[in-house]
Amino acid sequence: MVGTLGTPPAPAALAAKVRTLAPSMTRSMQRVAEAVAGDPAGCAALTVTGLAELTGTSEATVVRTARLLGYPGYRDLRLALAGLAAQQQSGRAPAITTDIAVDDPIADVVAKLAYDEQQTLADTAAGLDTVQLGAAVTALVAARRTDVYGVGASGLVAQDLTQKLLRIGLMAHAHSDPHLAVTNAVQLRAGDVAIAITHSGSTGDVIEPLRVAFERGATTVAITGRPDGPVTQYADHVLTTSTARESELRPAAMSSRTGQLLVVDCLFVGVAQRTYETAAPALSASYEALAHRHRP
Repeated sequence: MVGTLGTPPAPAALAAKVRTLAPSMTRSMQRVAEAVAGDPAGCAALTVTGLAELTGTSEATVVRTARLLGYPGYRDLRLALAGLAAQQQSGRAPAITTDIAVDDPIADVVAKLAYDEQQTLADTAAGLDTVQLGAAVTALVAARRTDVYGVGASGLVAQDLTQKLLRIGLMAHAHSDPHLAVTNAVQLRAGDVAIAITHSGSTGDVIEPLRVAFERGATTVAITGRPDGPVTQYADHVLTTSTARESELRPAAMSSRTGQLLVVDCLFVGVAQRTYETAAPALSASYEALAHRHRP
């Protein structure tokens, strides 16, 4: 999925795109990407030769980086940089740092985590391919059965998605045990859907059942922070989440969960919209079935 050209990303999405794709770039391409994200105004004033000299790379590397970020060529990237620079100069408050120290007051922890969560959501939304999302929704609507694979924190997200689908009357199962995941995957066939959730894109316990489902003819979906990761080779549709920055007190499992839950909610709402005539009564019935448990 990486490097395919559709509609170029909006200027505001450029920084998010760089954060998401940087881990999959060569070091020379990373230097170009970091330069344009760090100083959009300065880079917008440079020719392709000038940016190559600034970053110690080549003109070909600059053009390849522009294309990887979703722009047809460097000219289009320069236009986006100029737009981003204009937005930054419009009086927007500087971003706070989200590094959490051991001795931070709890009020600062709240502010930093809230900012980081908002940034993760914004980055994920900006980088999410809505064409791929729509195709995944279409597959889920028509599916005889949906299996969702995830381990650790991603396993909790898998459970969240299946719980939502079950409440609107769809057959869905979450699997965090790798043996059960594979033995269930072999039962899938064309018309079924398998979804793998892995931030790293390289979790073997998630990739294996997705591979089996793919080979059995099921429609496969990967929700991952690494669009170039091994999981994507067995995915018909790739939904990319933000690659949030880790810290000692905020590991990847925390950072990735926010973006994954946004994608899951987008999938669920898309399916509920398409199946509204059956989804709405199913939701009402589930609410009524549980209502007595919430009465004082």
